[in-house]
Amino acid sequence: MSKKKHSIDFRYNLSIYFSLLKKYRGLFTVVLGIILVIEALSLVDKFLLKIVLDRGADYLAGTLSQNQFTSILITLLLVFAGVSAAEMLLRWLRHHTINILEGNLITDLKRKFFNHLMYLSYNFHTTHKTGSLISRLVRGGRSMETMTDVFIFNVAPLLFQLVVVGLSLFYFNWIPALILLITVVIFILYSYSIQELQREATVISNDAEDLEKAHIGDFFTNIESIKYFGKEHSIIARFKKISEKTKETIIRHWHYYRWLESGQQAIIGIGTIAILYFPLVDFIHGTITIGTLVFIYTAYSNMLVPMFGFVRGMRDYYRTMADFESLFQYGKIKNEIKDKPNAVDLKIKEGAIEFKGMSFRYQNKEIFSNFNLTIPKNHKVALVGPSGSGKTTLVKLLYRLYDVETGEICIDGKNIQDFTQESVRSELSIVPQECILFDDTIYHNIAFSKLKASRQEVLQAIKFAQLDKVIDGFALKEKTIVGERGVRLSGGEKQRVSIARAILANKKVLLLDEATSALDSKTEHDIQKALHKLMQGRTTIIIAHRLSTIMQADTIIVMDKGKIIQRGKHEELSKQEGMYQKLWNLQKGGYIK
Repeated sequence: MSKKKHSIDFRYNLSIYFSLLKKYRGLFTVVLGIILVIEALSLVDKFLLKIVLDRGADYLAGTLSQNQFTSILITLLLVFAGVSAAEMLLRWLRHHTINILEGNLITDLKRKFFNHLMYLSYNFHTTHKTGSLISRLVRGGRSMETMTDVFIFNVAPLLFQLVVVGLSLFYFNWIPALILLITVVIFILYSYSIQELQREATVISNDAEDLEKAHIGDFFTNIESIKYFGKEHSIIARFKKISEKTKETIIRHWHYYRWLESGQQAIIGIGTIAILYFPLVDFIHGTITIGTLVFIYTAYSNMLVPMFGFVRGMRDYYRTMADFESLFQYGKIKNEIKDKPNAVDLKIKEGAIEFKGMSFRYQNKEIFSNFNLTIPKNHKVALVGPSGSGKTTLVKLLYRLYDVETGEICIDGKNIQDFTQESVRSELSIVPQECILFDDTIYHNIAFSKLKASRQEVLQAIKFAQLDKVIDGFALKEKTIVGERGVRLSGGEKQRVSIARAILANKKVLLLDEATSALDSKTEHDIQKALHKLMQGRTTIIIAHRLSTIMQADTIIVMDKGKIIQRGKHEELSKQEGMYQKLWNLQKGGYIK
């Protein structure tokens, strides 16, 4: 895999992060202020120990009385108690403010990208695995917390400690202060070098995990097919290969830590020897006290935790950047279907539809070229033809899931590209071949098409679709949970929910996309009666493979390879030589094969 493919756009990712953090900069500043005070207070007990040792040496030498030494100890104890109480309060405040800050940041990030993904084109969603989108969105939100923790718990403490400890050591002797600075710089540079080498492995590991999750989601989504065809062993074997590849990328990523920790330990050891050498020489020559020597060592030791914390922060930073990259790359993707700057909302009054000189290509394959079709208001038009003839694509173009390259699609004489795509879709109503439902109640699934509908309106739609007789047999009636994708309902029951949705939406244009092709004859017969009532007073486009369902259409359009090859009513087309007659003779009420 190329490095280009696995590169991380640090500048872009940080710009997204800081754009979200900017909203809470006041809260973030308060957190940094609290941390600065906490880090400064962490040196107080070391300085108190220095005083205890120095005054204790004076007491043992007889230059300080017992009462004076006792008074000093009591004072130091009170100071220590006060500092401890202050630290306790500050640490409580730190976590309190951080919880609020990170909770807001995580929510803002998830909403930002959820909204962005929701508005991306239909083409985007058909070419990206849902499992990967979910994984990256959730991990991106979690990484927002990690990135903030890096700044608050890893970067800020080291910088503050370096300043506080460095100045303290410089006060006694500039050489230990210089050695401290050199040790910290070498420690960070070495750790940074290892992290740079590890960066590509991090992204590759993330991609492998995302792919694995996507496959797991795909396998469990298709569990019925796996069971029906007895392919459990085959799927297990496939997952074994996938998980093996994921394992290899993870281990490769982890191996870098061997060099990281061993090198860090060597730098710390050499730095400790160097920083103690000069103070020890001064102590031997009597130029510094035992308390000062201990203070220098304990102050230096105070730096070790922030140093290792900083390196952990670097590791988390790169991991977070890799996680951000997986999600933030979607932010660079623009919706292929764009609304004009002056686009307004569409309101359909008549429902007349016209495809005028329309041309469209999909993945470099020509689907339509100079296609023309007029559908008068309140007409029932059926689209017939073999798979790949362009029937479904025509509906998707009407819905602006794709936009035509040339020509135009008009509703009531107005080009749909002059209107917002969401308003175009909301003015149409559809009964699809398979009704995919939310894991919610029957009532809420129907009300989805008209969110402000009254309960009476929803119940009327249920009755119109002849769904009331069905739900009367359910213990919870319309409050019955349908399960993921409506799995707890039969095909006929789901179609009735779909019809009820369309009834409730009450739009002038209705699309029936093979609405009964997956149903048994009895159920189809019952639903056809409901559909016939639904089509009254509406412009209806029917896509059908089963010709018996469109015999009453005002016009039947026979399509092949994106072109209209026949048009007319059932009676005349069934007697006219051509594709429709051949299909009718093959079916006699059955399906196109």
